[in-house]
Amino acid sequence: MQPTLGKSAVAILAFAAMTAPALAQSDESSISGNWTGGYIGGSLGHTWINKKSDETITFDTNRDGTFGDTVTTVAGANAFAPGFCNGAGVSNSAAGGCRGDKDGTAWNIHAGFDKQFGGIVAGLVVEGGKAYVSDSATAFSSTPASYTMTRSLGWNGTARARLGVALGGSTLVYATGGGTYGKFKNSFATTNTFNTFTQTKAKENIWGWVAGGGIEQKVSDNFSIGVLYKYTRFKSSDYRVNARQGTPPSLTNPFVITSAGSTDFARDSRFVTHGAQVTASFRF
Repeated sequence: MQPTLGKSAVAILAFAAMTAPALAQSDESSISGNWTGGYIGGSLGHTWINKKSDETITFDTNRDGTFGDTVTTVAGANAFAPGFCNGAGVSNSAAGGCRGDKDGTAWNIHAGFDKQFGGIVAGLVVEGGKAYVSDSATAFSSTPASYTMTRSLGWNGTARARLGVALGGSTLVYATGGGTYGKFKNSFATTNTFNTFTQTKAKENIWGWVAGGGIEQKVSDNFSIGVLYKYTRFKSSDYRVNARQGTPPSLTNPFVITSAGSTDFARDSRFVTHGAQVTASFRF
């Protein structure tokens, strides 16, 4: 369902970008050029994950909290010599490759206030909504087996400042930035059936920051539409997966022949998205 919604959002963005100038020109002489006042509204658009070709899963074999250890076999070889990929593993072998990260639709409702100083407009806006995006990383062991860690963003909100220039009275071009807060769900999948795996902090509430810019066009004194681009960055370091002894126990398993008797997994803490949205606001 989400891929279809995503394509619809892109189509809406393109339509709004083409029709906004025409709507403005149709009756621009009757529209007030004053942006001072409050507004409420909503937005719909497409959000996509920032692609990272170097994403890996890291290991802590002695469980001292420091990641970057090498998981080795009893013969001293690197158990993860096959490597890593950005995405969800298709099979238990690196040769099978990975599926890409999940992009999708995002929607928000917002409320804000602007104050105009000559041709300069400054304001604040808060918004909240939901995104349908997820980011995966996969490690491949020489067993062979795959280990995929996925982080998905759901409900989120931002508080942003806006600073822009009013052009011709009814057009506003602006930059925006501020703080953001997201509710995340982590998950783990593996083709390894020999070990027992336990997750820590599968659900996380994470703070981050957002920056971007947009164009807003008044189509009447009390209604405006626009397009908005946002770059959003979160950082998490709490999610862990612990691999320990399974049943029956093994004396040669790389995850348990460590000083701690088990091994912790972690992944890249960055979660970066790009978003393009159509906005609509009732101004009062």
